[in-house]
Amino acid sequence: MLREGLHLIDGVKTKKLKVIPDERGRLMEMLRADDELFIKFGQVYITTTYPGVVKGWHYHKKQYDNFACVAGMLKVALYDNRENSPTKGEINVFYIGIHNPELIHIPPGVLHGWKCVSETEAIVVNCVSEVYIYDNPDEFRVPPHDKSIPYDWSRKDG
Repeated sequence: MLREGLHLIDGVKTKKLKVIPDERGRLMEMLRADDELFIKFGQVYITTTYPGVVKGWHYHKKQYDNFACVAGMLKVALYDNRENSPTKGEINVFYIGIHNPELIHIPPGVLHGWKCVSETEAIVVNCVSEVYIYDNPDEFRVPPHDKSIPYDWSRKDG
């Protein structure tokens, strides 16, 4: 669910994920080759985040991310720092996970990160468009509390 920002950052797409339960368990499709937002297959990986931890910021020059939180809950923030983007300077915030199953498609150049906001570890599955090259990764980092990004990771009580 988009919480902040008037509209999505240029190139960002979301897909509500349908959970199909039965007496054996549940099934949820994340990404299909016939989805409008599918680019190409690079690899799939799982990453976890402990409660209260911020992972971010980072961006890619070539890679598209397609991730969903399959356990726990995340506050995901995106920042458009691309020079020639019509949405430069905009921020999008999403709350995704077990209570809101959604896939977020992030294009190259868009800074992104997340904070685990659940009481348990959050588990993310990411289907990316490129394979990870260990000796020359397409991953560029910015510290999570960098003042050049107009976003505050702290909880908004009230």
